[in-house]
Amino acid sequence: MQTIIEPFRIKSVEPLRKTTPGERAAFLEKAGYNLFLIDADNILIDLLTDSGTSAMSTEQWAAMMRGDESYAGSRSYFRLKTAVEDLTAFRHVIPTHQGRAAERILFTCLCKPGDVVPNNTHFDTTRANVEFTGAKALDLPLAESADTQSQGPFKGGMDVDALERLIAEHGRERIPLIMLTVTNNSGGGQPVSMANIEAVSAVARRHQIPFYLDCCRFAENAWFIREREPGYQNWSPKRIARRMFSFADGCTFSAKKDAFANIGGLLCTNDPALAQQEKNLLILTEGFPTYGGLAGRDLEAIAIGLEEILDPDYLEYRIASTRYLGRHIADHGVPIVEPPGGHAIYIDAGRFLPHIPKHEFPAQSLAVELYRHAGIRSVEIGSVMFGEHARNELLRLAIPRRVYTQSHIDYVVEAILEIEARKSELRGYVITEQPEFLRHFSCRFRPL
Repeated sequence: MQTIIEPFRIKSVEPLRKTTPGERAAFLEKAGYNLFLIDADNILIDLLTDSGTSAMSTEQWAAMMRGDESYAGSRSYFRLKTAVEDLTAFRHVIPTHQGRAAERILFTCLCKPGDVVPNNTHFDTTRANVEFTGAKALDLPLAESADTQSQGPFKGGMDVDALERLIAEHGRERIPLIMLTVTNNSGGGQPVSMANIEAVSAVARRHQIPFYLDCCRFAENAWFIREREPGYQNWSPKRIARRMFSFADGCTFSAKKDAFANIGGLLCTNDPALAQQEKNLLILTEGFPTYGGLAGRDLEAIAIGLEEILDPDYLEYRIASTRYLGRHIADHGVPIVEPPGGHAIYIDAGRFLPHIPKHEFPAQSLAVELYRHAGIRSVEIGSVMFGEHARNELLRLAIPRRVYTQSHIDYVVEAILEIEARKSELRGYVITEQPEFLRHFSCRFRPL
């Protein structure tokens, strides 16, 4: 059969609150037109992020009941450690309360002022945590990724030639690590090929530079490799994931993505001296190394999630359902980052709203209108979030795992197409208040 159904049944439901257009206009004005500052109770369909918003399974909820809350030496930690080692083969597994905590510890230990950290594309907290140490975060995306409409199967990779030039220019001693984000969130959720992972790893090892994966969506990336890269069609997602990790010296991981958990993260390495340094900082800021700022029940949920995420039936459904949203709006003329990614659909707001210049934030304008019109929350991935580093003005529709049904997605499609019919009416925005770092979380806007 051609129809791909959700490979699960709904066992518990949560009511959604509908609001009127007038109410939503008032909420927007009060929030300074920043959707991060709108209460969740006033959101109908929340596509702000897929981080920590997934529905956990019956097995995860059951596992939480056996959570060992011992401060040190928790049984739950060792269950998680076994699951991570089985998947990644990294020798040192350090839990953290979420992915950005793993980033902060890693970069604090490795980076210093004047250093340079290359990535295919840094996401917001990754860039901020690098630059908070005084180092510089540099993006080395593939040239084809600049064209949102190109159909390349692996547009999320790193430009290996550019990496070689960067090392030659700055010197190996100024590059404490090389990082590769899979899938490439800032680059439209595009996957990275196994060939690219191997090539980046080869450069890192030749120059004796540690190579890390930011692997928040490793399972989705593994599925794209299975679908698109020759030679992997008969491999299981877990086997592909293991091969991905085999090329790296360590990883940072937000368990709030591809582990279905509502909280949690991991920092892994093969370097025992670095691991000890990281644990010392962990104890200072997160907690003892066998809980890392998490409850034992959360450790249990992550361990189960790491198994469930690699289920082929789930991954087939996940990628197909995201593609469904992308194709239904793109085929009606809404420009998206092509081809559709795994965890989100990205609308190219620069193309969608060509009358709004970059400095007036077209993606923010579209985000505001999508909420005002239909109660749908999304997030700007453009000049608000990345400033001068933004290559495109994108609106991300991030789909929580195992949460929304096809009728919810059909509602999103209908809302976007209704806005598309009158898009010339939309106007830009100007920022009136902003913090020094990560301004998109709390800045405020004024419509023009």
